[in-house]
Amino acid sequence: MKFIKSIVLLCFISISINQLHSQSSAKAKPELDVSFAKRTYNTISVKDQEPIKIDGKIEDAAWNTVEWTSDFIEWEPDNSTPPSQQTKMKIVYDDKNLYVAFRCYEPDPENIVQRMGRRDDFPGDWIELNIDSYNDDRTAFSFTTSVSGVKGDEFVSNNGNNWDSSWNPIWYVKTNIDEEGWTAELRIPLSQLRFSSGKDQVWGIQSTRRYFSKEERSTWQPIPANPAGWVSSFGELHGLKDLKPQKQLEIQPYSVSKYKTYEGEAGNPFRDGKEAELTAGLDAKIGITNDLTLDLTINPDFGQVDADPGAVALDGFEIFFQERRPFFVENKNVFDYSFTNSQDNLFFSRRIGRAPQRQIYAGSGVAYVDQPNNTTILGAAKFSGKTEDGWTIGVLESVTGKEYAQIISEEGGESEAIVEPLTNYFVGRVQKDFNERNSYVGTMFTATHRNIEDELSFLHTQAFSGGLDFKHNWKDRNYYIEGNAVLSHVRGSKEAILNTQQSIVHLFQREGAKHVEVNPNRTSLTGTGGRLEIGKGGGGKWRYNAGGKWISPELETNDIGFLRQADDIRQYIGIRRLFNESTSWFRRANIGVEQTSAFDFEGNYNRIQYEIGGFINYKNNWWSEAGAAHKPRIFVNSFLRGGPRWRYNEENFWYLFSGTDQRKKLSFKAGYVHSQAKQDAFGLRRYVVGAKYQPLNSLNLSLDLEYEQNPSKTQYITERAFSDNTRYILGEIDAESLSATLRVNYSINPNLSIQYYGQPFIFKADYSNLNYVNDPVAKDLNKRITYYNDEQISFENDSYLIDENQNGIMDYSLGNPDFVHVQFRSNLVARWEYIPGSEIFFVWSQGVNGAGDVSDSFSGIVDTQLFRQKPQNTFLIKATYRFIL
Repeated sequence: MKFIKSIVLLCFISISINQLHSQSSAKAKPELDVSFAKRTYNTISVKDQEPIKIDGKIEDAAWNTVEWTSDFIEWEPDNSTPPSQQTKMKIVYDDKNLYVAFRCYEPDPENIVQRMGRRDDFPGDWIELNIDSYNDDRTAFSFTTSVSGVKGDEFVSNNGNNWDSSWNPIWYVKTNIDEEGWTAELRIPLSQLRFSSGKDQVWGIQSTRRYFSKEERSTWQPIPANPAGWVSSFGELHGLKDLKPQKQLEIQPYSVSKYKTYEGEAGNPFRDGKEAELTAGLDAKIGITNDLTLDLTINPDFGQVDADPGAVALDGFEIFFQERRPFFVENKNVFDYSFTNSQDNLFFSRRIGRAPQRQIYAGSGVAYVDQPNNTTILGAAKFSGKTEDGWTIGVLESVTGKEYAQIISEEGGESEAIVEPLTNYFVGRVQKDFNERNSYVGTMFTATHRNIEDELSFLHTQAFSGGLDFKHNWKDRNYYIEGNAVLSHVRGSKEAILNTQQSIVHLFQREGAKHVEVNPNRTSLTGTGGRLEIGKGGGGKWRYNAGGKWISPELETNDIGFLRQADDIRQYIGIRRLFNESTSWFRRANIGVEQTSAFDFEGNYNRIQYEIGGFINYKNNWWSEAGAAHKPRIFVNSFLRGGPRWRYNEENFWYLFSGTDQRKKLSFKAGYVHSQAKQDAFGLRRYVVGAKYQPLNSLNLSLDLEYEQNPSKTQYITERAFSDNTRYILGEIDAESLSATLRVNYSINPNLSIQYYGQPFIFKADYSNLNYVNDPVAKDLNKRITYYNDEQISFENDSYLIDENQNGIMDYSLGNPDFVHVQFRSNLVARWEYIPGSEIFFVWSQGVNGAGDVSDSFSGIVDTQLFRQKPQNTFLIKATYRFIL
């Protein structure tokens, strides 16, 4: 009923906005009689002409062999109208290169914004060329240049739903400003593209211009405001004859010198205050065919990679962090197999090189320990690409070495203990397009093999997963049905499989669950999962989808994938209305509603949620985003960490974010999230403020502040035995977090830049009013828990002593759960691309980790734990040279 009310509300808002739109439509720009039929451009070979000099001036005689093409049409904000300024394009080629020229008209030089930035920043005015060289309507290569000469390049997949900026081909560009506007010349080596060996070829092409002063996009191939897909809407490039596919061969050796300083520990030989090392490695790209490339890395270095943001999880689950390492980020779309949401995936590359899974601690005869932070990647190889007949192929193989912790005993003896075994990781991915590229089917397989030794018997010896996926589009790709199914199988010792059964992901031991049970004699687990969805993804002004997904209790993919929680069945349905035709007061807007529900495999009805949300981009380019949700039913199987199913109080939340025009030299954003449960059982207050400032075209700064309060009367602490029963002990918590993220980017030129990233993060958890679970599924909070009275509980020596039956004898105790986590991470990176593809990095990283006093203020914690604590400093110089053979 509430979802139906939401639909009615959505329709009412849609009608209201439509009425406002009709009232203001007279002020909108007049539409042209635009046809969305595919345009064509005829190019010609200039191999017999004098080579084109890339200087941005378009004066070479070879350019005169082809005509200009123009008639760009505005795409955003006023679709199918004349752009404020027109654009022209020429394309020619020879045996080795594709050449592209652009003229971007702008008679007033004050309107040309020449902001500088690092590669893929897309600052100021820019022009972009997309090339679908297989003409498959799904994938493309994108080349963008700003008026200041900053390059951007991305590999486009999934018909424009995925843009991978980690792809860094070698190509050349120059720009020039004259009295008519600005021009650009591009030289794109054919070795950086993938295309067939056909004698006469047709490529898909599109060009997009950003007119910065009016935040306007115009395209060479006209496209509707709500296209069903980006790549499938391209025009065509004709005239490509006798092109020879180019096999790529690049070798990039590197060397790294690293020096660390930190606060030494008296008597600890592993922490004497400084470390130095010199390493070397090799990356290579080998074109096996024009379609398929082999990427190799030996002893890869990831020293210049940004640090992960600060985070604390009180629910016990693993925190998901994005992959940032270049070798694994590039072509990641080929290996993606997200089977229920964006995080649950058969392949999570951060498992490769992870922190060792066995921890050795000082104590019990051990005086000092040197524990490695990460597992060494001995080598890795990727074989990936897409063939001209529609096969997408990806194979990844990686080996990580044994890792040992160095130990000094209390008697002074030295030894080592293995903490991570020799491990082999394998991932294979295949997809095939068919039905004129409107459909695909695919499969994926992963395998993890560990050389287990006795001390590591808690790890799986083998882990396998696989899946089948598909998508079918019809009616000009406006409608779709897609789905997948996955299967996993893990093997190991009884100890390893028992650990898996009892982990937070599975919790087979949970009290009251009849469909799962712990079996200590098992040596393997096999599970399934998947998703099926149908919907409308293009055309018109409405979008909708409906689907379901499941994860069986035994599914386990965390050896090389990511799975947050098993034993889950979900249903969802959503509808969204788009307003992409600008009016006198907004440029574009959308509003939508969604309903979801969740069950477990026992049939328990765990959750239902109704949500509404929308976004609006105002005429002055300010923006707002708002939403709200109602959760009348919330049951959680994992809250008591193996205890019975737990009921949360009914919850309502809402959020509002808004910001000024992000193009301006100075811009701001602010947001607020508010959540509140009945009986004040829990809540959330999140405040977000951010600012960006660009005092110079070459310098920009941003600062984001976030403060969060997350109080709860029932935060899980621990469990204790009492009178043949298990007491699940909770407490009221006043959880607060504060973070600030500062970024400074100074781009001297497109090839020389300096970036700074710094983030302090503080999390405080202050517990009070301890209580225990009485009836975990009671609707009334006061029946669900029982508070300890003053005669039952006392606090001594930083511990709670509990005499529950009040007989004068302590029944159980627990340590003080209060804590403060303090973290500071910063990176200062100077990057110089001294020749295309070859770079030198100078890096200074700082890090602080610590604990504070929960009774102290945030300012006091910053003073004592950040300013007065000696940080760890890492100084790094990395040099690479890219040989193109």
